[in-house]
Amino acid sequence: MLLTNNSANIILNKNQLIETFFSGCKTTKTIGVESEKLLVYKNNFKAVKYEDIVKVLELFDENKWQRIYENDNLLGLKSDIGTISLEPGSQIELSLIPYDTLDEISLKLTDFYTNLATYADEIGACVLDSGIQPVSTYEDITIIPKKRYEHMTEYLPTKGLTPFVMMRETAGVQSNFDYNSEEDAITKLSLALKMSPIISSIYANSPIRNSKLTGYKSFRANSWLNVDEDRCGYISAKLFDKKTDFSFADYTEVLLDVPMIFIQRGNNCFATQQTFRDFMLNGYKGLNSTIQDWQNHISLYFPDVRLKSYVEIRNHDAQNTLMTLSIPAFWKGIMYNSDAMDEINKILSNYEYEDFMNLRKDSPIQGIQSKLKNIVIIDLIKEFFDISYYSLRENKKNEEKYIEPVYEYIALKRVPADNLIEEFNRKIS
Repeated sequence: MLLTNNSANIILNKNQLIETFFSGCKTTKTIGVESEKLLVYKNNFKAVKYEDIVKVLELFDENKWQRIYENDNLLGLKSDIGTISLEPGSQIELSLIPYDTLDEISLKLTDFYTNLATYADEIGACVLDSGIQPVSTYEDITIIPKKRYEHMTEYLPTKGLTPFVMMRETAGVQSNFDYNSEEDAITKLSLALKMSPIISSIYANSPIRNSKLTGYKSFRANSWLNVDEDRCGYISAKLFDKKTDFSFADYTEVLLDVPMIFIQRGNNCFATQQTFRDFMLNGYKGLNSTIQDWQNHISLYFPDVRLKSYVEIRNHDAQNTLMTLSIPAFWKGIMYNSDAMDEINKILSNYEYEDFMNLRKDSPIQGIQSKLKNIVIIDLIKEFFDISYYSLRENKKNEEKYIEPVYEYIALKRVPADNLIEEFNRKIS
């Protein structure tokens, strides 16, 4: 096959890579949400097959949703509110365009979930509010016909033990936030990374897999720990060091040394495990690196929090509608209030990189009873949600109402996974 260059946007120097992050600086304070959902058949709770997921997508109004194909395979939809896409195991993900208010997000998410439940019912399926398939495992779930995922399927098992669990069985919620400068972006990135294993614990919602209790409150979070440390770790210890500066250039240096998975040219994908640094310097079989390649490489980097043209906070199990809405609400109260960020940074200032590393490994099992060094994290969770609550209340938009459902769990020292565990035990007793 003849390989051809896309001559536009060929990378000539490292500054072009760094500029992709500077170009994300903006004065807006919008909120983005990406919410994945698992579908199962009502009669046996097994994962819905791709062929039936296509039938669900085809039920969305064609006047509102334009269909997205790859090699004649329906893989998603797009409209003026965002994009519906399929994850590797046919999980359905809604990626909303950025909105200014949580009320707008609530309206769009609720409408989407209502329609999705209705269309799923028409094929004898239902939509789960949890973060992992409860019956089907990856051996039973065929990967969707998308070239990107075929290359990931070949590459990731060489790096970790559970990439297929992550890719095919799990579902999560992400929330995205603007930054106005390099300093603001790095402050948000660093703080969200530290907070991630703490906050993800209150959203633990994936305790049942292969029709059994796993012993984990979030088996989804555990699966991410064993995917690929090159691209799923904590980015850099520098982000946890109070005495060390970190910059867009530093973030770029990290990404340059992450192995690539593939290079895409049109509908063609070419597998490669060279680092992006090597690709930029030496090319690949006559291909030069382009900004599109760099953007693709950024999207294949999977830390709990990452930089794009916004800060993307990724590590939450899928939830019901009310709990899903609480995720962008909580983070908005922190990320768009400098006093709130300062307050939490002060609380976490006594902890070191290793403390957060240990918590990241412990929290999928022990959840809110995990410890950050000597503090049980449910106490930190309560404190952080209070900070966010009062931050939202200061805006006088009544947006603090969206995090109130979490307080019910905090008061009882429970997480959504506990409800699933109790229901499971009732059914087998």
